[in-house]
Amino acid sequence: MNGGMREGWLGLAMSGPVVRRALKYAVVVGVVLISINHADALLRGEMDAGRLLKMGLTVLVPCVVSSLSSVEAMRAGR
Repeated sequence: MNGGMREGWLGLAMSGPVVRRALKYAVVVGVVLISINHADALLRGEMDAGRLLKMGLTVLVPCVVSSLSSVEAMRAGR
C-alpha cells in the first residue's frame, strides 16, 4: 500500500461521518456485550484493572469493525 492510498484510507476513517457512526455502534454494541460478558462481575463489584481492560477492548471491537466496513463501503462506491 503506498502513502497516498494510506492517507486516503486514513482520511476516510477519520472523517466525521465514519467516526460518529463508529462511536454510535461502539456504545450500543459495547453495552450489550459488556452486559453479556461482565454483568455478573459488575453486580458483585468485582472490578480490577484486567476486567476494565477487557471491557475497554469490548467497546473498541465494534468501533473498529464499523470503521473498517464504512471505509471499505465508501471506497467501493467510488
